Amino acid sequence: MNKRLPKYMILKNELLSWIESGRLVPGGQVPSENEIAEQFSLSRQTVRQAFSELERQGLLERVQGKGTFVRSAGIREEAAQPRTIGIVTTYISDYIFPHIVRGAEAELRSRGYRLLLASTDNDKEKEMECLRLMLSEPLSGLIIEPTKSAEGNPNLPFYLSMQSRNLPFLMINERYRELEVPCLKVDDELGGSTAARYLIGQGHTRIAGFFKTDDLQGVNRLRGFMHAHREAGIPLLPEHVVTYATGQKGELPLRRVRELLASPNRPTALVAYNDELAVPLMNAARELGLSVPGDVSVVGFDDSALALASGVPLTTLTHPKEEMGREAARRLIAMIESGASGSAVEYEDVVYAPELVERSSAAKPRRG
Repeated sequence: MNKRLPKYMILKNELLSWIESGRLVPGGQVPSENEIAEQFSLSRQTVRQAFSELERQGLLERVQGKGTFVRSAGIREEAAQPRTIGIVTTYISDYIFPHIVRGAEAELRSRGYRLLLASTDNDKEKEMECLRLMLSEPLSGLIIEPTKSAEGNPNLPFYLSMQSRNLPFLMINERYRELEVPCLKVDDELGGSTAARYLIGQGHTRIAGFFKTDDLQGVNRLRGFMHAHREAGIPLLPEHVVTYATGQKGELPLRRVRELLASPNRPTALVAYNDELAVPLMNAARELGLSVPGDVSVVGFDDSALALASGVPLTTLTHPKEEMGREAARRLIAMIESGASGSAVEYEDVVYAPELVERSSAAKPRRG
């Protein structure tokens, strides 16, 4: 047996060998938790965890007042079937999301789990469809990125169903406010304030911010952006705060930045909700005959591949991406293997502090 495995996993494998060898037969009763604990010099909690693992795999069945029994005859096939974890993200194929999924998938594969992937396209109706699909599958747990988290949770019944079924799940990037589930996310408010403080420290006093506010990431980045201005005693003009929803991201921010940069008292710096927006903002500035960073500085968020793909390397803030995916998988597996449900409050959030990556898109403002 692998001594590096947790004790309950070692016991689980031992009990599985009893079933496969015929020492425990289908329909036969398993020794009690007390008997197993005494035989292997383990705590009852450890034995209970091992029993729960085999029960979740459909190999054991507890009968109230009678004991625990071997459940079915198809032991070898059922035991050999890998457990499945579902991941629901807003997007799959673009921006930072493939990196998050890649990190989770690598960790899951290394632990013998397989992955079932679905995307909501940041649409609440599609989130409902994804959750319905996931709940129709024999899943061991779920990793979920909420859809438009600032706009409430019309799919709450699905999440309550998961909790009532003791299906472990956690959330990434943000969490619906009414749910008490573990969450792995970036400190977005700190990121927004860090971007603004950096530009203020460079001497900029006219900074425009562009934030998508139908998700809590954008709301918190905006909050940090505004806080940095208050902290520095710099008035923030109403027209210098541009908010938009997901459906407007392809048009509204670009129209507003062109208007702002063409005005007599144009901003000297821009803070973008993410790199995906920062690059088009830089392009819009160049189309107006302005140089970056000579005439206007730009700061993004997420340190994505786009930060180095534009003509001017982008100053931006970090996002853990693959590490977040790996850690989400690790923590969900720990919840599954300890028998904890998705509402377990003993699992703390993981909050990553974003760091500023200085490149060429931001500099001190020109005088005069």
